[in-house]
Amino acid sequence: MRVIAGEAKGRPLKAVPGANTRPTTDKVKEAIFSMVGPYFEGGLALDLFAGTGGLGIEAISRGMKRGIFIDLDRQSIEVIRRNVEAAGMTDRAEIYKNEAGRALKLLAKRELAFDLVFLDPPYKMKEADKLMAEMAERGLLADGAVIVVEHDARHAYGEQFGAFRQRRQALYGDIAVTIYDFVQHMPQETTGGTTDEG
Repeated sequence: MRVIAGEAKGRPLKAVPGANTRPTTDKVKEAIFSMVGPYFEGGLALDLFAGTGGLGIEAISRGMKRGIFIDLDRQSIEVIRRNVEAAGMTDRAEIYKNEAGRALKLLAKRELAFDLVFLDPPYKMKEADKLMAEMAERGLLADGAVIVVEHDARHAYGEQFGAFRQRRQALYGDIAVTIYDFVQHMPQETTGGTTDEG
């Protein structure tokens, strides 16, 4: 694994030992950023089930001002720290060992609003939409925020719910990437997202 583009392009990233963490492949990561960026002019990113931290690091490399990395696994936290350091981003990253729901409560107390969110939970978890709704309820999303959900391709999330509207969905074997826009003031007529086979 490596940083694909931006200021830290080419920097190698470590994987988490064992089979519990499934890092996003470079191919899928490149596809994600071609859909949501590919580059940014500032903003705050959240990598909620961070694993190796690869997605958040890529976002900072491509122009996000800061990133917050959350994971419950102790080994993952250590790998994220090493990868952030290797990418030269220590001063722009906050790394916390915490459960996702509890982390959202703590972040809300700080009155943070994220512009880009990565949700890559374990594939058995099918509640990314509930986490998104909680983030909206707690005021954790900036208007126009983009949420990237990686999930089992056999599970489908709705095209629209609450203030979330599906922008794109792409399939990569047994992995699906579904991207949502958070729009607090939606127009009356909306159209569904598009699906790509990759």
